[in-house]
Amino acid sequence: MSDYLNLIAGQWQPSVTGRTFENRNPADEGDLVGTFPQSSWAAMPAPKRGDVLFKAANLLEARADAIAREMTREEGKTLPEARGEVGRTVNILRYYGGEGARLFGRVIPSERDRVFMHTLRSPLGVVGAITPWNFPIAIPAWKSCPALISGNAVVLKPSELAPLCATRLAEILVEAGLPAGVLNVVHGSGEAGGAIVAHEHVRAISFTGSEATGGKVAEACGRRKVRVQLEMGGKNPTIVLADADLDEAAGIVLNAAFGSTGQRCTATSRAIVERSVVEAFSEKLVAKARAMKVGPGLDAGIDVGPSINAAHADRVVTEVAAAASAGATVLAGGTRLTEGVLGKGHFVAPTVLGNVTPQMTIAQEEVFGPVAAVMPADDFEHALALANDVRFGLSATICTRSLSHALQFAQRIEAGLVMVNLPSAGVEYQVAFGGSKASSLGPREQGPEAIDFYTTLKTVYMKY
Repeated sequence: MSDYLNLIAGQWQPSVTGRTFENRNPADEGDLVGTFPQSSWAAMPAPKRGDVLFKAANLLEARADAIAREMTREEGKTLPEARGEVGRTVNILRYYGGEGARLFGRVIPSERDRVFMHTLRSPLGVVGAITPWNFPIAIPAWKSCPALISGNAVVLKPSELAPLCATRLAEILVEAGLPAGVLNVVHGSGEAGGAIVAHEHVRAISFTGSEATGGKVAEACGRRKVRVQLEMGGKNPTIVLADADLDEAAGIVLNAAFGSTGQRCTATSRAIVERSVVEAFSEKLVAKARAMKVGPGLDAGIDVGPSINAAHADRVVTEVAAAASAGATVLAGGTRLTEGVLGKGHFVAPTVLGNVTPQMTIAQEEVFGPVAAVMPADDFEHALALANDVRFGLSATICTRSLSHALQFAQRIEAGLVMVNLPSAGVEYQVAFGGSKASSLGPREQGPEAIDFYTTLKTVYMKY
C-alpha cells in the first residue's frame, strides 16, 4: 500500500487539509490499493485558512520598509504614503484572517413543527481580480483576502504600470503556506484581463479601474451570467459652509485633493464653497498648495510625487488649460514642473482653479491628478445640488459646525462614502467601501460585506 500525492505546478504535494481517502480493490474490499489526498482549499476549515493570512501579515510587516520603497519606485507616491499603504495591507490580511472564524450563517425559526432551518456559505470556485496601479498592494489584498478566506481560488491581474507590489504580496502568501494554484498572478495589459473575464471557469470578477473598461467588464460578465463587482472612480465634492473652520477645511481639501498626487478614486476634485467665504477659503487653499514640496517620493520632506507616466501628466495639464479657456481662473499651479531633478519625471504642480461652473468639463469628469476646482454656492441647498450634479457618487465631504446640515448631508448626498469634517479620501479597511451611480456596481468591497460577493448562500431545511 502506498500514500500518493497531488501533482501541482510540477511538484508532488500533499493535501492542504491533511485528509486522505482510500482506494480499494472492488473485487476484494480488504485490498487497500493506496491512500490519496483529499484536496480542496475550500475543504480546509476557514479558521485554518485564516492562519495563512495571519502568517502572511507578519511576513509583510517584517518587510514593510523594503516593499514601501519598491512601491515608491514603481508608482511614485511618497515614501510615507507607501509605508501607510503597506501598513494598511497588513491590517487587511489580519482582518480577513479573523474572518475565518466569523463566516457565520443564521438559524431561522420555521413555521412548521420539528423543522430546523439554517444558512451556510459556500465559495464560488475560481474568481478573477483586476486591479489598478494607484494602490498596488492594498487593492490586490482587499480583493484577494476575502476571496481566499471564503475558500475560493483567485486569478489576480495587477496593472502593468505597477505590477511589482502585487507580486510581492503573492510571494508572501505562498511563503505563508498558501497552496500552489490557490492564488495565481497573471501579468499583462487589457488583453490578459479580457482573457480572465471571458474564461468559462471564472465565476466572478472584481474590477477596479476606468468607467469605460468597467462597462465592458460588466457586459462580458452579463453575457456569461457570472457575478461582477466594479469600482470605477468618482468626482468627489467637499462642501465648505460659511460656519466651517476655514483653515481646517482648507487642510481637509488639501489632503484629499493632492495626497497621492490626486491619483485616488476618493480624491476631492471639487471644493464647493459657500459664496460668502469662497475668497477667504481660496486664499488659504492656494497658500497651502504653493507651500507643498513636489519631488521624487524617496526624498525626505516630499508632499507630492509624480504622475504615473508622461501621458497622464500631460492629460492633467491639458484638462486644466481647457478649464481656463472655458472661463476658470488658475489660482495656483497648472503646469508641468521640469527644473532640475523634476525634469527626469512626470511632475505637475498642485493646482487650484477658481470660478469653476457646473457646465465645465473639469467639474464633471475625473482628472485623477493634483487639481482642486473651487465652485461657489449660494447656500447649503445650492451646494448640495451642485455636489449631486455629476454622474459619479463615490465619496463626499462636508465641512461645517452645524449638526443639522451634517445630518441632512449624510441623508441626501448621492455617495456611498460620506465624511463630515474629514478628507474624502480617508477610508478604513474594516467597513464597507463603494459608491453609487456610475462609481460602483455590485456588492461592497472591504469590511464583512466583502464576503457576500465571494460566497453563495445555501438555505438548509431539516426535519427531525
